Amino acid sequence: MKLAKRVSSLTPSTTLAITAKAKELKAAGYDVIGLGAGEPDFNTPQHIIDAAVKAMNEGHTKYTPSGGLPSLKAEIIKKFQEDQQLTYESSEIIVCIGAKHALYTLFQVILDEGDEVIIPTPYWVSYPEQVKLAGGVPVYVEGREENEFKITPEQLKAAITERTKALIVNSPSNPTGMIYTEEELKALGDICLQHDILIISDEIYEKLIYGNHRHVSIAQLSPELKAQTIIINGVSKSHSMTGWRIGYAAGNKEIIRAMTDLASHSTSNPTSIAQYAAIAAYSGPQEPVEEMRQAFEERLNIIYEKLIRIPGFTCVKPQGAFYLFPNAREAANMAGYHTVDEFVEALLEEAKVALVPGSGFGAPDNVRLSYATSLELLEEAVERMKQFMEQKINR
Repeated sequence: MKLAKRVSSLTPSTTLAITAKAKELKAAGYDVIGLGAGEPDFNTPQHIIDAAVKAMNEGHTKYTPSGGLPSLKAEIIKKFQEDQQLTYESSEIIVCIGAKHALYTLFQVILDEGDEVIIPTPYWVSYPEQVKLAGGVPVYVEGREENEFKITPEQLKAAITERTKALIVNSPSNPTGMIYTEEELKALGDICLQHDILIISDEIYEKLIYGNHRHVSIAQLSPELKAQTIIINGVSKSHSMTGWRIGYAAGNKEIIRAMTDLASHSTSNPTSIAQYAAIAAYSGPQEPVEEMRQAFEERLNIIYEKLIRIPGFTCVKPQGAFYLFPNAREAANMAGYHTVDEFVEALLEEAKVALVPGSGFGAPDNVRLSYATSLELLEEAVERMKQFMEQKINR
């Protein structure tokens, strides 16, 4: 059977591919340390699990409105008010099956064939694929390492054409962990306002911030920017609920209505039980969120210092999320490999450490490693990487 053209250009997820390879080696009996995970290693907090059990026992196992439970929307609205001093109405919120589904649905309703979406690199692997599935064209703008992987207003201006429909801003970023400052966001936002470009602000890592840095939503900066922005968020990373699949979008009610109409014909509604769990996530105690953040910050500070001592590795220290994104080009060269992808493959085969090659994120000189695993395993992984490099250099 001939497949549809829309799927022929899709690039398989690099993250899932390396994870699958690591699992294959583990199943064969090898002691593999996988650092490709894009999810917290903490279990969902108990009060959230209890709320889900309670919802099932009370019979909340039926269809819900396509755009999400009104009671969950109310908690999301309260969260925006408390965290960003942003005011939304229920008609400006849609609850989806994870933030990924919110993004997918958004692209489906805003893009026509040939519309362009500006995507800063390095990017989360699914942005360009989702744009292509909606008939759009990804336009890549390089976030240079010397600028903390962030794009400049001049770069944004140069990328805009008459077909530009939207700009994606991911802060804190996957894979780099970098955060745009208020001033940087304002400069980019002003350009989007001048050219009537929709801003898609992916804020899924907003609760995972380290040091003296802080998260700012571009929608906070002015009423005009709020009107021009669709915020994407969810409970997956903040409350360690990746498998529950609850995310949401907030913004222009016409766009949200179109997204809700599309969802009604594709998914019916997010899982009812997971929605009740998400209500508990936002309405219940937030101490587990802070405990997890502190654990990630401790790991970051310890592992970062060890990582930059490995021959050939340099790294801009992340400010948020739970990834390190070091440049491994020199390490690959020193170890005798032509590409970083080859280096990553050899590291998995020989040292049994699974990293994700940066080529999947539009940054072929880098690798991504997640510190969402125990400190003990992280330290062991970095030690294996160090020994791998020393063996290659001294061979």
